[in-house]
Amino acid sequence: MKAKTSVYLDPAQAAQLKDAAEATGRSEADLIREGIDLVLLRAHTVRRTRPWPSFDSGDPGFAANSADLLGQAYGE
Repeated sequence: MKAKTSVYLDPAQAAQLKDAAEATGRSEADLIREGIDLVLLRAHTVRRTRPWPSFDSGDPGFAANSADLLGQAYGE
């Protein structure tokens, strides 16, 4: 049903995991699985997203005047 693996924690991590399990009423294994899911989700998201493109307009006031400039571009 489920694959078994071993995870080595340092003493501080083990103590924090135990405290978190007790505080939430969940098992340590459940919290570890949730952590793995979060890491996998983030890895998938990072792989699929690209940073916004940037450009140099040559106009140091472009950002301050962007509403006016965009209005001109759209005929407003």
